[in-house]
Amino acid sequence: MPGPWKCLHREVLADYKVFRIWREQVQPPRAPRPYDFYLLEAIDWVNVIPITPDGKVVFVRQYRYGTREVSLEIPGGAVDPDDPSPLEAARRELREETGYEAERLVYLGAVAPNPAILTNRCHTFLAENVRPVGPQQLDDAEEIEVVLLDPAEIPERIRRGEINHALVVAAFYLYEHRDEGQP
Repeated sequence: MPGPWKCLHREVLADYKVFRIWREQVQPPRAPRPYDFYLLEAIDWVNVIPITPDGKVVFVRQYRYGTREVSLEIPGGAVDPDDPSPLEAARRELREETGYEAERLVYLGAVAPNPAILTNRCHTFLAENVRPVGPQQLDDAEEIEVVLLDPAEIPERIRRGEINHALVVAAFYLYEHRDEGQP
């Protein structure tokens, strides 16, 4: 059975606003010699599935520089150091990106975005009975269009690749299976 690797030495190679790059010399249990392994230490993220009182899902459409494409996503972002919890980060991101607030936020679960190289988790919340309460509060580099979708459209949009952000797809998996295994 696989076991943990022993870290022999670690050093920071670069430190940026959104992540830190580490090189760690590790000794896997079965390996004959140590290996250099590179990690991206990132803060946790949140995703929010906002549902309006009439059952629509609030999406955001924004340009993503990494893929050089406009992406259809749910609101989300980083858990900032000033956020007391992922729940409060979810509340803040929903308000900033959409101008909506939720009657109630429900934790759906967390996923590891890429456990091979990333150290963080992405927490997903269901935002119930969301309503617009004011304008978006966007950063200077953000340009976000709010889009309301019928939930029945979402699986087909995922299949067609219109919704292709892996963490958004994972969020809808958590949403679809939220009541399974509950007492």
